[in-house]
Amino acid sequence: MTWLMPAESAPQDRVWMAFPVAGYTLGSNAESADEARRTWAAVAHAALDFEPVTMVVDPAEMGMARRYLSAEIEVIEAPLDDAWMRDIGPTFVLGDDGQLGAVDWTFNGWGAQDWARWGRDAEIGRIVTAASGATGISSVLVNEGGGIHVDGRGTVLATHTVQLDPGRNPYVDQARVEAEFARTLGATHVVWLPRGLTRDQERYGTRGHVDMVAAIPSPGTVLIHAQNDPAHPDYAVTRQLRAVLAESADAAGRAVTIVDLPAPAALTDKDGFVDYNYVNHLVVNGGVIACGFGEERADQAAREILARAYPGRSVVTVEARPLFARGGGIHCITQQQPSVS
Repeated sequence: MTWLMPAESAPQDRVWMAFPVAGYTLGSNAESADEARRTWAAVAHAALDFEPVTMVVDPAEMGMARRYLSAEIEVIEAPLDDAWMRDIGPTFVLGDDGQLGAVDWTFNGWGAQDWARWGRDAEIGRIVTAASGATGISSVLVNEGGGIHVDGRGTVLATHTVQLDPGRNPYVDQARVEAEFARTLGATHVVWLPRGLTRDQERYGTRGHVDMVAAIPSPGTVLIHAQNDPAHPDYAVTRQLRAVLAESADAAGRAVTIVDLPAPAALTDKDGFVDYNYVNHLVVNGGVIACGFGEERADQAAREILARAYPGRSVVTVEARPLFARGGGIHCITQQQPSVS
């Protein structure tokens, strides 16, 4: 069987999510917990306007989930450590015979970080695979869905600091990662980016997820996060990433067309320099769910760029600062299941 991960813009059957659980996501008080639950629910309901949504819910949160979620959202009960479905769930692919497959990466808490728990989350890939009816594709590669982005035609974006992270895969080299991407994703060409954003490289980050810096809206085109304020350390980082992409080609040998997605104006929050970006969006059937940061001018500009990148789709903004305060964005808490032809 030959497997291929479709582009995120390909037709979808549903979106998968996980409901927040006790820990840093819910925080230490009722106000923080309510904020997290409302934000995850807002993303789920925005996606539900376009296609079905299934939410994995920890047994301890079942009653609370039903207070926040529409009855139209399907709920599956399973123990959880966290709520980043892009990373803990499987990556869906399609076989050359049209059947649905699901790559169950090895998950170890973003590189066995001392603040992370992952015993329960490491089982979510298997649970979601079974619930979806997909054929399971196991992988010993430690990887997360936020660490890759594909064009559906053999190109995959990745970062040296994730797949080649000693905390994730101490015994692999670039060639072995590429071979595993070929086996599981149908990737014939990997574009390696050197790193991720500044906050993402810090203690509570993922060490450089690609879905915080770049996305592929269509073959040959890459949307890239552009931090245009020299006072932010990502001013230099995003220019380094842009320079690498400018020298890159896709699997078909085409030079990459780069489209900038400028960052909002906010530079810091209580924890330091922010990683606010519009690249971390979810593509759904007929729509795009975009991150919002309370800056109408910047949010509107991002909607316009995304609308041009995904013609014919409605772009909807959901307030995402509560997600970023907890370590990610809209793309990070969702996972699309492609339609079977």
